[in-house]
Amino acid sequence: MSKYSLLFIFFLASMPAFAYIGPGMSGGVIAAIIGFFVAIFLGLWGILYYPIKRALKRRKETKMASSKFTNDSK
Repeated sequence: MSKYSLLFIFFLASMPAFAYIGPGMSGGVIAAIIGFFVAIFLGLWGILYYPIKRALKRRKETKMASSKFTNDSK
């Protein structure tokens, strides 16, 4: 008898569990799933935000310095 036929027989012969998941538990599961994705998003935001902010600030300062240099020479 192969593994798959034995597994199929076990699934056919399974008994009902009579389990109940209340609204509090399902709310907790939904909160955990949302929290997981928010944590990933915030982690990426925290890693990428400061280097991008610093690069934009440096670019702005360079642009201002070059425009000041061209305005002073006139």
